[in-house]
Amino acid sequence: MEHQRAEQLDRRRPSRGIAVNAPRRAAAFTLLEILIVVVIMGILAAIVLPQFSNASHVARENTLKDDLRYLRTQVAVYKAQHRDVAPGYPGGVPTATPTYDEFIAQMCKFSNARGATNPSGTTAYPLGPYLQKFPVNPLTSINTIKIIPAGTKMPTIFQGAAYGWLYKPDTQEFVANSDKNDSNGVPYMQY
Repeated sequence: MEHQRAEQLDRRRPSRGIAVNAPRRAAAFTLLEILIVVVIMGILAAIVLPQFSNASHVARENTLKDDLRYLRTQVAVYKAQHRDVAPGYPGGVPTATPTYDEFIAQMCKFSNARGATNPSGTTAYPLGPYLQKFPVNPLTSINTIKIIPAGTKMPTIFQGAAYGWLYKPDTQEFVANSDKNDSNGVPYMQY
């Protein structure tokens, strides 16, 4: 009986003799499988890439809208704090001819109630600055402004590549200078 038991145990144990290895197939992809995966990835990329391209265009549109909203708000705040005179007029005199340099100084430096500017804030120059730096037009990457004089109608057509923005101080109109339309077909100059 003990002999039978030993045989049963031997059957359960793996053999310690010479092992015969059956040939195994190596785990690898065939060329056909790889080609199918590459074709599927190419199709997915062709579907997805235009959406990413459109996303960057929509992001620029949204940045433009945000910049315009912010600029218009800051111009209104400046006007409210400077005796109802919009930025751009030298010395805060609304009958003077507004200039680009004066507009940038009044928006990006400290000022007094008359519109005189100073690089640092003091008790004599307690107001501002309203902008840390003037933003670039996200469509054209240009941050210069064309000042539209009083009595002149605000342009509705592109004013050339030298300007990123158009600003009319007497009406506080601020628009992006662009000859393009948004994704809905609306000209950017109508924003």
